[in-house]
Amino acid sequence: MTEYFVRLVNFMTMPREEEKGATAVEYGLLVALIAAIIIGVVTLLGQNIMGAFTDVNTQM
Repeated sequence: MTEYFVRLVNFMTMPREEEKGATAVEYGLLVALIAAIIIGVVTLLGQNIMGAFTDVNTQM
């Protein structure tokens, strides 16, 4: 029984030829996720940051 388990674990952890490296689709998804996060942060904090710069500008 242990021999079959070891074979199964070796088969599951063995790197496969088609799974080497990231594809362009995966990189595209990462870029889209990062862009969505940046857009969300700028949208949520944009007015606050703009107000802070306006306050500093009027103080000068």
